[in-house]
Amino acid sequence: MLAKLAPHASVLSVVELAEISHVLFVLPKSEQLPVFPGSETLRALLKRRAMKASQLAGTPLFGTLPHGGLAAWTMLDLTKPVFEQHTVLRKAVQPLLEENPKTLCISVHGTRDERAKAGHLAAYVAWANGAELPQRKKKPQFKSLAAIAIYGAPESNGFEALRARAEGNVLCRELTILPPNELTPELYRQRIRKIAKDCGWEHEEFGLQKLRKMGAGAFVAVAQGSFEEDAAIVHLRYRHRRAKHSLALVGKGICFDTGGHNLKPARSMHGMHQDMNGSAVCLGILLGATRAELAVNVDCWLAIAQNHIGPKAYKQNEVVKALNGTTIEIVHTDAEGRMVLADTLTMAAKGKPAVIIDFATLTGSMVVALGERYSGVLGNREGLLAQAVAAGKASGERMCLFPLDEDYEQALDSKIADIKQCTLDGEADHILAGCFLKRFVHDLPWLHVDLSASSCKGGLGAVASDITGFGVGWGMEMIKTIIRA
Repeated sequence: MLAKLAPHASVLSVVELAEISHVLFVLPKSEQLPVFPGSETLRALLKRRAMKASQLAGTPLFGTLPHGGLAAWTMLDLTKPVFEQHTVLRKAVQPLLEENPKTLCISVHGTRDERAKAGHLAAYVAWANGAELPQRKKKPQFKSLAAIAIYGAPESNGFEALRARAEGNVLCRELTILPPNELTPELYRQRIRKIAKDCGWEHEEFGLQKLRKMGAGAFVAVAQGSFEEDAAIVHLRYRHRRAKHSLALVGKGICFDTGGHNLKPARSMHGMHQDMNGSAVCLGILLGATRAELAVNVDCWLAIAQNHIGPKAYKQNEVVKALNGTTIEIVHTDAEGRMVLADTLTMAAKGKPAVIIDFATLTGSMVVALGERYSGVLGNREGLLAQAVAAGKASGERMCLFPLDEDYEQALDSKIADIKQCTLDGEADHILAGCFLKRFVHDLPWLHVDLSASSCKGGLGAVASDITGFGVGWGMEMIKTIIRA
């Protein structure tokens, strides 16, 4: 399950560079070209196309080196946002990786600081896109990179942390891509057990029988619609000996979402095997934190189930009692994500972590609001929300802040229960979902991430695949922020 990313070699001579078949040249943005191995070929290409050197910042060039290798040349404007720098590098590296090279060389140029920054950015993009994702064709179209070599990087510091982040991103995408017959709740739990064993995480599962006895009525209401009683809340623990802070990650793991009795139409149901992406993001962050040995304690809570239609499936107008005693009026069975998260958040809050962050492909209204290029974030602490937006800029995974003012909560007033699950109006459902979840975090510092950017046609930022792994890089950046704070 865990993809093996290419190892990193930071020292490469000019002679060795001339022997590598696929090279990405990353230059600082400038009107003039510096002299470097491969610069003569680039000058000839620019002359033939009547291009200025500075145009490389927006349009990478591709050509054949004297020894027959394929090269890509691009310029990186380090004053631009990280997202834009990632995008430039992704577009430059894609044609190189399409030829399935065993080794990719990244040749960076400029001042020492420019080379260090460009080396880090390009290495992450290469790792994120150089790993083979699940394929079900007779002839695989892509093979993983065996090695990444860096020419010109002044130091190897920081590369391992970037590799850890890429490994987490790849794990998230691997899981999300799997078809629903290969990732039922039971099969997903089996995969998690193996990953937990490989990574040394503590592991505990709360199956349906145990959850019923505990009184987790919100989770059980959704899970009981499945013929197989294989749903569970899974708890994973990562501990670091020097940790001074604790963090809880909570992920929605709906392995397939039919909509339940409020059945989705075919167009809306297509792709609903990806509704477990929030849990995959949590696993990716946990893996990245483990590989990078981040000094923080992390409790990861995964709400794993399916939303099926059947004789036992929950229905509109039912009233169910959540684990924290809150009674919920069911308004729409396709709002199952907030139901399974409610009890999972309650369990996470019992440990009183410094921060709770939940991840979910929760609402269509967030996609309507933002499209597929940003994800939305809501929370109950202004300082934490400011850090969330800043982490989005630093990681290249952009977050947009949404309000969670008290007057929105009036829409969830119920005449027969403590709270409505949702409304049928559809207005600001992403905000109402946040208001609903807020009831289950015991007023601990909390962020809710609605993953509208979990999938983006043609790729997004650093990542070339439609499934983006969005949230893993942001989550690792947030952990670093929490550690520093």
